[in-house]
Amino acid sequence: MTSRVPNHTSVLPPRPLAARTAPGPAPGEPLWRDLVGDVLRRERLAQERTLKDVADEARISMPYLSEVERGRKEASSEVLAAAAHALGLGLGDLLARAHGELVRVTALRAPAARGVPASAPHGGLCLAA
Repeated sequence: MTSRVPNHTSVLPPRPLAARTAPGPAPGEPLWRDLVGDVLRRERLAQERTLKDVADEARISMPYLSEVERGRKEASSEVLAAAAHALGLGLGDLLARAHGELVRVTALRAPAARGVPASAPHGGLCLAA
């Protein structure tokens, strides 16, 4: 006769919904899609090109490119590469510019997050000889 060993594993209750959702950006930190959209829009305007012109060359819809530029859509790498190429940029150029903007924006906000006004000289640092 075979004895059955009871299964002592417990079933955990589902986690609350808030614990399952992805965390948002840190306070004062911009979203990547906003940065990339800003770079695309600035470059397009610097070239004095219309949204339609760039969208047609990139082979994406004009409303979608507009949404990407405004940071309302999280575009795929293929869409970003197409938009960048339509503007004469490589994907690496676009991402490098967005990274530079991220560094610039977070550097301006970081002193304020530490309680130091962003307008303080030298970012609130004091050097002594």
